[in-house]
Amino acid sequence: MGIQTGKKLPRVVIVGRPNVGKSTLTNRMCGSRVSIVEPTAGVTRDRVAVPAELRTARERRWVEVVDTGGIGIVDRDDLGPLVEEQIRRALATADVVLWLVDARDGITPLDEDVARRLRGLARPLILVANKAESRAHQWDAGEFHRFGVSDGPYAISAQNGEGLDELYTRVLELLPPEEEFAEPAAAPVMRLAVVGQRNAGKSTLINALAQEQRMIVSEVPGTTRDSVDVLFERDGQSFVAIDTAGVRRKRSIQDAIEFYSDARSHRSIRRADVVILLFDVTKPMSGIDKDLARYCLDHHKPVILGANKWDLAQGHTPEEFRRYIDAELPQLDFAPIAFLSARDGKGVEETLELALELFDQAQRRVTTGELNRVLEQALEGRGPSAGGHAVRIRYATQAEVRPPTFVLFVNDKTLLNKDSIRYLQNRIREELPFPEIPVRIVLRDPAHVDEEERR
Repeated sequence: MGIQTGKKLPRVVIVGRPNVGKSTLTNRMCGSRVSIVEPTAGVTRDRVAVPAELRTARERRWVEVVDTGGIGIVDRDDLGPLVEEQIRRALATADVVLWLVDARDGITPLDEDVARRLRGLARPLILVANKAESRAHQWDAGEFHRFGVSDGPYAISAQNGEGLDELYTRVLELLPPEEEFAEPAAAPVMRLAVVGQRNAGKSTLINALAQEQRMIVSEVPGTTRDSVDVLFERDGQSFVAIDTAGVRRKRSIQDAIEFYSDARSHRSIRRADVVILLFDVTKPMSGIDKDLARYCLDHHKPVILGANKWDLAQGHTPEEFRRYIDAELPQLDFAPIAFLSARDGKGVEETLELALELFDQAQRRVTTGELNRVLEQALEGRGPSAGGHAVRIRYATQAEVRPPTFVLFVNDKTLLNKDSIRYLQNRIREELPFPEIPVRIVLRDPAHVDEEERR
């Protein structure tokens, strides 16, 4: 599958020192909470890029908004240089740059440092004074004229949405002609979430899929704090890869940043079409991996078991790893395994193709006749329940896709326990075209005709 570049959305990059409200402005422009907002310097590390429709009284236009880490950040994990490199890459591809300062704090030494770095920037630059909620703060914004930026300062409140119409109008005026760009592509073909423990190689895999250095990769565990959507293309089709923070045990969560990172990792699973549960094969499987597997199953998500760093698994065979995984995660014995080395790019394209196959399985439908035949045969070999009563399926039908959902009308649903449900799910996977994905069964009986029990 070769890559096609195609036309991109015009890119609006937001920069500034730490804690001036860059993520708040990003969320405001996009109309949703795409970046973690927390009053701690250095929360954002990676480039967070999302499409947004900027609307003014006269026009509207789609752009890509890029949130960046704070310039001059002193990072507790010594990742400052890597954050700066991500900022440099963002500026190099920007069509318009918004330089955010804090109207409440006034000019700080770090602002002076940002000014020196942006001097001579060959991109349209707009100075934006954020946190100007009061009239006094709006007047105070005038001191930023000292920086000699011809455009601005525009006094706004990203938190409350004040002053944005004038700012958006100016941004749209500075963008290249609209005919040079395309409207945002149709909905992505597939959303692919990459989850796992810290340092399993999630960001490295995202960069390999995007074929550019979009995410910071470091030996420091927990480098990625937010869930970051990365749009990439193959053969003219758009995909979204969702990089997530490494999940930790609740007792190990140290602060609010890690709490929100953990919550967003689980949210990424819920909104994904396919999940790659990534393992570092040089380390034993942990309770975190098992919890993530259970969470994927609870939400009926197709899962690829990503055996990353396979080049380091000296003396082991894929068959041995399959047996190990089946013993550790018996509930996912149907899920396929992808053996890859994200760092070297080995197995990455094959993993994407496998994800597409699971995505296709999740959208398949079967006829009512096929379904009833399989279920009738499945029950023939099973005797009555412990109480001597036999379950009878009066009628079964497929109600939904993504996930494939089957409604079974039975004589008494209390006769089907969890093991029985799991047995029927396995038979559906064996006999129908859903061999590698979770399927969902909903039971109904005459006594509970209006009640659904989801298992």
